[in-house]
Amino acid sequence: MTFADLGVPAEYCRTLAGQSITEPFPIQTSTLPDSLSGRDVLGRGRTGSGKTLAFCLPVAIRLSGRRSSPGAPRAMILVPTRELAAQVADTMRPLAKTAGLRVATVLGGVSQGPQVSALRAGADIVVATPGRLEDLIAQRHCRLDAVEISVLDEADHLADLGFLPASKRLLDQTPKGGQRLLFSATLDGAVGVLVKRYLVNPVTHHVDAASAPVPSMTHHVLTVDESDKQQIVRELVSGHQRTVAFTRTKHAAKKLARQLTAAGIPAADLHGNLSQGARQRNLAAFGDGSVRVLVATDIAARGIHVDGIDLVLHVDPPAEHKTYLHRCGRTARAGAAGMAVTVGTHGQRREIQRMIRRADVFPTTISVTPGHEAIRSIVGPVAPKVAAPAARPAAPAHPRRRRPAHRRHA
Repeated sequence: MTFADLGVPAEYCRTLAGQSITEPFPIQTSTLPDSLSGRDVLGRGRTGSGKTLAFCLPVAIRLSGRRSSPGAPRAMILVPTRELAAQVADTMRPLAKTAGLRVATVLGGVSQGPQVSALRAGADIVVATPGRLEDLIAQRHCRLDAVEISVLDEADHLADLGFLPASKRLLDQTPKGGQRLLFSATLDGAVGVLVKRYLVNPVTHHVDAASAPVPSMTHHVLTVDESDKQQIVRELVSGHQRTVAFTRTKHAAKKLARQLTAAGIPAADLHGNLSQGARQRNLAAFGDGSVRVLVATDIAARGIHVDGIDLVLHVDPPAEHKTYLHRCGRTARAGAAGMAVTVGTHGQRREIQRMIRRADVFPTTISVTPGHEAIRSIVGPVAPKVAAPAARPAAPAHPRRRRPAHRRHA
């Protein structure tokens, strides 16, 4: 099966081939014939299954040939996080260029000026987080009465983050009868409410089980003494592999990234306390290999895609199994192999066992100490240490000069 077989026009096939994308993934094979024909589509597939291209292609193809009026986009794509908005836009832009369309990202954490300018210039496709898009609509920089295709990506995560009310308000402003595509890893609970209210006779495609583990991923649980944990984490990320290490708190992510960098293991942090610019710079440094380890909170557990992530390390075990699977989804994407390692203390053993059982994975479980053979087998060849950035020399201290006392005049 090729993209052409699915109804994708030749010029878009050439655009994809220029990015070395020639064979569709199962989620694309199953959904594209329906989405290209104008049907509402409900697609479920685990993270890394190719959902982004599955909705970007029909949006670009179906809108080609006509431009939007200023401030009135013809497609709206709602996503839960800023990072995911940037990545969806990156996927969309080559396709939009082929279609003669313009893409604008609308997200918080950065100045709205460039976003307003893009809307005024006649952006055809808006990739947005719900909060900022509502702000710009309230300021009359944008309206949704010309939207022909609406997409909700990672709909379950939109619900988890409390964005469903805003998403409903935005969808209510789009014309009835427009095409709607909803993609998610799970389709239960609040997502089901969206489906019933906004999709008309949708074609449902289930590519994977709602929370299916990835078959090409190996899982390990390492039980450690609390006093050994820091050293063991350092050993686990010391190899050549590209690693995402997850912590539960922002403070822990920042602290661990600094400790690893000081130990000669280039690392960057990713969490909600960083500005959008800092988050983008750190993610870019991880993507281009400037740093080998990205230490993240669960802000990065959904939607972040960097090619070639070899290891997902759960420095702090997640609270529930869905988060575990979403974190693990950063590796073993698109058929590649990957590894997930959970580091837990003896006191966390039962909690981890319950979570693993609900995730339906079968890890190798072993108690380890620093230097254990199991750690060496996970790490593989150890990468050379990199000297930590030199600290700025302290400014030389200058003795305070005493001001001469003023004489009193009689």
